[in-house]
Amino acid sequence: MMDETEFWELVDDAREAAEGDPEEQADLLVDRLAQLDPDSVLDFARHFESRYNRAYRWDLWGAAWVLLDGASDDAFDFFRCWLIGQGREVFEGAVHDPDALAGLLGDFDEEIDGDGEELGYAADEAYEQLTGVVAPDLEIAPAPPEPEGTPLDFENEALLAERYPRLWERFRG
Repeated sequence: MMDETEFWELVDDAREAAEGDPEEQADLLVDRLAQLDPDSVLDFARHFESRYNRAYRWDLWGAAWVLLDGASDDAFDFFRCWLIGQGREVFEGAVHDPDALAGLLGDFDEEIDGDGEELGYAADEAYEQLTGVVAPDLEIAPAPPEPEGTPLDFENEALLAERYPRLWERFRG
């Protein structure tokens, strides 16, 4: 069984080796996962998916909206993958207080940062490489149909500036 510490070590090692490039990080993660046994890859996938679901929150979506200057459903999905890819401290900090991302993030390049779509597929790719078949159902609770918390009007810039003062000042100010 892969524990939470091992999960985050894999994420961190790949990010550091990729020097923060999310696509490169995903490729490295696939390579590293493919060196494990299939059950460990599924454990990794469960850890990833449960955090991905945990980050399905209106307040985090609002933070993504400020950071990315707009975030569709898909963009928010890929943002959540990217957020996991930033490691435990950033992920947990952002889930606890989305506006804290203003201080948790180092350099942020809108061209490459904030989109971790490929990270979301890393475990599936590794599993297929190892077994030749598509990964089975992970048997964890599905994401809620709607994000947790209270919906926000993302089009209301005054509201966003008030709700995320640090993010607004750093990325929109």
